[in-house]
Amino acid sequence: MDEIKRIGRRLVAKGTVIDYYRDTMELPDGKQVEWDLVDHKGAAAVVPVLDDGRIIMVRQYRNALERETIEIPAGGLNTREEPTDQAALRELSEETGFTAGHLEKLLSIRTTVAFCNERIDIYLATDLKKGDKHPDEDEYIDYETYTIDELLEKIRTFEIQDSKTICALLAYANRLSDAQK
Repeated sequence: MDEIKRIGRRLVAKGTVIDYYRDTMELPDGKQVEWDLVDHKGAAAVVPVLDDGRIIMVRQYRNALERETIEIPAGGLNTREEPTDQAALRELSEETGFTAGHLEKLLSIRTTVAFCNERIDIYLATDLKKGDKHPDEDEYIDYETYTIDELLEKIRTFEIQDSKTICALLAYANRLSDAQK
């Protein structure tokens, strides 16, 4: 494939979570086009599994969807350099009050590769201990527990539509299935 080159980048809007850029690109035939880029510093998420196998999920209002969702605990990195495992532990504690005795990377996803560079590292958290949750001042979050089968059914019936949550739960279910073989 011939090379595509960025020949310019212009900041269109700076947000609290993302920055929006307009890139001028040169195609292999010399034609110039403009492409959008949503720049995101990254995020971390966690699948918290209790000793009895139930998974802790958070319920919160999401403005983009104008409704509550059921998701795995997650949040943006404080800085691009913040280790994602530490961010995952922070989000678990903030949103549920639980701490993890064991954390293991489950997968890494890119949410919308056509126009956004967001990467979310997703971890499996076990050996959980209950504490006090302390969400961010603009977060109103409740947590609930479900079996993996209940959550897979919520995916099948479109109740869960969040991509990071779907990826994480399917990866975890696959891991459980592999362990039973």
